[in-house]
Amino acid sequence: MKTAIRYLPLLILAVAWEAASRFQLVSSLALPPLSDVIVAWWDLLKSGELLTNGAASLWRASAGLFLAIVIGGTLGIFMAWWRPVNVVLGPLVEALYPMPKSALIPVTVIWLGFGDGSKILLILLGCMLPVTIGAYNGARGCDQALVWSARSMGASRMRMLWDVVVPSATPELLNGIRTALALSFILLVSSELIVAREGLGYLIGSLGANGTYDAMYAVVLTVAFIGFAADRIYQALQDRILRWQQ
Repeated sequence: MKTAIRYLPLLILAVAWEAASRFQLVSSLALPPLSDVIVAWWDLLKSGELLTNGAASLWRASAGLFLAIVIGGTLGIFMAWWRPVNVVLGPLVEALYPMPKSALIPVTVIWLGFGDGSKILLILLGCMLPVTIGAYNGARGCDQALVWSARSMGASRMRMLWDVVVPSATPELLNGIRTALALSFILLVSSELIVAREGLGYLIGSLGANGTYDAMYAVVLTVAFIGFAADRIYQALQDRILRWQQ
């Protein structure tokens, strides 16, 4: 019952969308009826276009996000643990964080061309920063009493890092990863709209340019659903990890 009430606004929005288009409150050219969008989605699925382009997009997003988590998490913890690393990388992270990540699209294309590499690099560079900052803040907030206790028991510096600092940094790191997860979809679709030959973003741009708006909206809703599902799954995983840690 609680779940039904929670998602009731989405049902109301769907009904309002259908009614607004059917009764010409909004031009059906600009906003096709939701029922037509669903039919177009099914046609795209049967033709294989949705699966082919969706698989390409998910591969790029997964690869870029995985690299961002590994590299960003490592850098953030090392920045908090070793002052020289923070002195060198701290100003760079602070300078790049406020920059619009989509501004890197032309740069990655110049470096790696129009293939998967430029999209993966863009997601890596854009998503690495929130992960790095999350890991850094988490590691900096580590309870010093735990570090002193581990040191007094003869633990090496690397042992303290792995057994004390990393677990302490986990909650903030996971929050940074969640931010990066949402950002990965934004960067993916933005880059595919501009410079791609396949992918969900490319499909949105291609269908829109051809005037096939019902199919275009179908792909937009597909991206929204994938992003929503990914966030729900990640939240469940995050809760499980933090429960185990406690």
